[in-house]
Order: sequence, then C-alpha cells, then structure tokens
Amino acid sequence: MAQSSGVVFPETGGTRSTSALGRAVVADALRVADPVGAQAAERETNWRQGYLTHFRRLVEAGLLSDDAAVSIARSGLQALHQRMHATTGEGEVPVGELFERDTADRPLETVTVQGTRARARELSVPFHGERLGGDALHRQLDAWTAAGSMEPSAADAVREVAANPDWLDLTGDRLVVLGAGAEMGPLRAVLSWGGDVVAVDLPRPEVWRRLLETARGSAGTLRVPVASGSGVGDERLPERAGADLVHDLPPIADWLEGLEGSLVLGNYVYADGATNVRVSTAVDVLSAELLRRRGDVSLAFLATPTDVFAVPTEVVEASTRSYTTPSGPMRLARPALRALSGGRLLRRNYAPGSDPGLNDSLVPQQGPNYALAKRLQRWRATAARRDGVAVSLNVAPPTRTRSVVKNRALASAYAGAHRFGIEVFEPATSNTLMAALLVHDLRSGRRPETSPWREEAHGAVHGGLWRTAYDPRSALGLAVVLGLGGARA
Repeated sequence: MAQSSGVVFPETGGTRSTSALGRAVVADALRVADPVGAQAAERETNWRQGYLTHFRRLVEAGLLSDDAAVSIARSGLQALHQRMHATTGEGEVPVGELFERDTADRPLETVTVQGTRARARELSVPFHGERLGGDALHRQLDAWTAAGSMEPSAADAVREVAANPDWLDLTGDRLVVLGAGAEMGPLRAVLSWGGDVVAVDLPRPEVWRRLLETARGSAGTLRVPVASGSGVGDERLPERAGADLVHDLPPIADWLEGLEGSLVLGNYVYADGATNVRVSTAVDVLSAELLRRRGDVSLAFLATPTDVFAVPTEVVEASTRSYTTPSGPMRLARPALRALSGGRLLRRNYAPGSDPGLNDSLVPQQGPNYALAKRLQRWRATAARRDGVAVSLNVAPPTRTRSVVKNRALASAYAGAHRFGIEVFEPATSNTLMAALLVHDLRSGRRPETSPWREEAHGAVHGGLWRTAYDPRSALGLAVVLGLGGARA
C-alpha cells in the first residue's frame, strides 16, 4: 500500500512523522479540558515510550466532568480530521475536507451471495471445542463472572440474548462490517443467524475466498463491493471483490449511501503500525460522512482491553481483595520481587478506595499508533452518543488473534497471563460473545449510561485485567518469563 497516497500522515520537513501527529492530536484533545496536560504532551520528546502517560491523562481529564470527556472526544476527532491528509487530484487536503474536494470516479456495485443453510435459532458460544448453549452457557457465564473475566453486566446481556432468540434475527438492519476478514469481527456469527451483512475489506483474493466460503455455508446474505461494470461471475468474484478504505473513500461512501435498509456501521479494521492510524482515520471520516448523509446509521465498535479505562468502585474493591489475600506462593515471593525491582513489579492495580478507579492496561509493545487508532473509536462513540446516534461499544477480551501471537513478547505474556488471573480467549469464543453483545445493544432498548466512562465500562469483557490484583504493566515482564515455554508450544 503506497504510503504517500490516499489517507496519509501530513508531511513536515520532508517526512511524515507518526510521532508528531500523535503528539499534536493528543495535545489538541486536552487543550480545553486540561491545558497543563496539553502542554506536557506537546513537550514530550520521546513519544514512542512517553505516550503512555499522555493517553492515561486523556482519561483522567475526562473524569473532571461529563462535559470534559465530551470536549476531549470532540477535540480529538476534530484535530485528527484537520491534521491527517488525503490525496486528491488537486493535491493533499485535510482529510476532513476530502468529500468537499473529491468525487467518486470509481463507482462500486453490489454482488449478493446467499447462504444455503438453515439459520441458528438459539445462541450458542464456541468454547474449547464445544458449543455452549442453554444451561451450559449459563454455567460458563457464571464461571467467567466469578473469575472476574467479564463484568456482571456483560453476562446479564448475553443471558438476555439467549432468553430472546428472536433477537438474533436482525431483519431490518444491515450490518456493515468494515474489516470483514478480521478475526474479532461478528461476520461469521451474524451470517449463521441469518443476518444481512455488507462486507468491506481490501481487494485480496485470499480474504474474499474465505469470506465467500463462509457466506455460502451460512444462513445469511453477504453483499460484496465490486468495481462497476466488471461483469464478475461467481468463479472470478474473489479476484474482483473488495474496496480499499484508505484509497477509495468517496466511492465506498456513495455505495453505502445507496444501500437500502438501516445501516449498522461496524468498525473492525486493523493494520500494523502507522497504517492502523490511516485506516482508522479513513473509517472515522467515512462514519462522519454517512451520519451526515443518512438519518438511519448507527455505529458499532470493539474496544481493546489494553487501554486506559475508568472502572466502578466494585471493581476496585474486588482487585483490592485479591491483592490483600494472595496465594501462599505469591505471599512468599511478592516481597522479594518488589524489593529486587525497586517496587516496579507487582504494584497494586488501584489505590484502595478509588472511585472511580483507573485501570491502565496499555501495553508498550503495541505502540502509540495502536493506542491512537483505538482511542479514536472511543472518541467517536462518545461524540455520537451525545449527538443522539445509537452506538454499540463493548470492551473485548484479550484474544489469541494472529496479530497478537505473531509478536513474541505479547504471545509469551498471553501464555503466562493466567498466573495473574487473566484469561485469554480464543477468537471463536470472543467474536461470538461480542456479536451477542452487539445484538443486545441493537435489540434490548437499553438506555445509555449518563457518564461516558460508565458507558464504556458497561458490558466489558476484559479477561480479568480490571479485577486482577496487580497493575498489568507491573506484572507484564513476569508473565512474559512465565509464558515463554507456552508461547513456543
């Protein structure tokens, strides 16, 4: 993918600096709510390591008031739309002006693929080679809640979906899956329930062969973008399907604008490094444009658990209990480990009595571009809710996706995480659970929480990162060491 076309980082002094962009966007986001924090971000000289402090401060400053949280979200979105660029026939423009300057000269049309199987009529969740439904699912939800892997509100939501299997029929809504090939996306589950799915992913034949096979073996309908007039037959569809969000925003927007039925615009995109910011920015610009053009668009996101979140006092209390009542081996080892590390290892997750607590699960290895791409989604959710748009955003659990396990340090940390009460989920379990939570958000009629931080905390499946006794980064190095053998296996 060309780095100097489509949605791009701005050029400054002959380079396109991801650090300069991230530093500026965070500073702009904080400027009204926390001027001191904005200055600190601007003066950060080592953004690749120092970003952790400033992304934490974005959440801390948002706890001053609900208005502060909304101000940070809106300011961050505005900064990104003004600072990121897009290439047009007239040259580079701020990406927020793309639809004023560029028109769709590469129109898209739809090819529809219809599944052939009967739809699943009750909720079941893959788990360790089985499918859990009915009482078995309820018992597992009890186990996850007791272990602290998910919040009770998440378990209650999944139970409600299981008790209302007619909700699985999403007739009337078309789910647009941006990043259709993503392991964490809801495409497979929603198709199995007979849903109408609009798939957007890069024009890569290997991706589309897999997606088309899934669709044909499902009960659902898959709508696929192809270049207008390409005359695609079934056998050639994988070679012609797809659209590039970074380079083809205007035709994608026109195509989605023309689809019938209410749209649920689901953001499941991911890319490595700086490209993650580019594609996430493209999705946000697309979201804003579709919200402007249509009055029947809702938004859906999955938040990463490796971020900073405010959490309710009952979560803090559960973590504190775990810290004050360690296992026998940990009771013996902890004082020595803390002394040898100068207090850096096995710190408390929260100060006792914090209300709300602040869970900081940012992972340095994932880097500032990943943090910005994911924080952008939370900002859009906060701003859209305040504008009256229906939004589904749920914290997804740590999951053994390909993008995670290819990083040796993260793979080792995940393999050793259970020693600290962290459960790492398999992709099939995660994406079905999160699809069920999406259905709940679309069908239950639940009213949003009053505070942005409470809305983000509701229904979280964090794998235990919020309720563990220890600050996640203070246990990360030990988890890596303890998980080295498991990661190799």
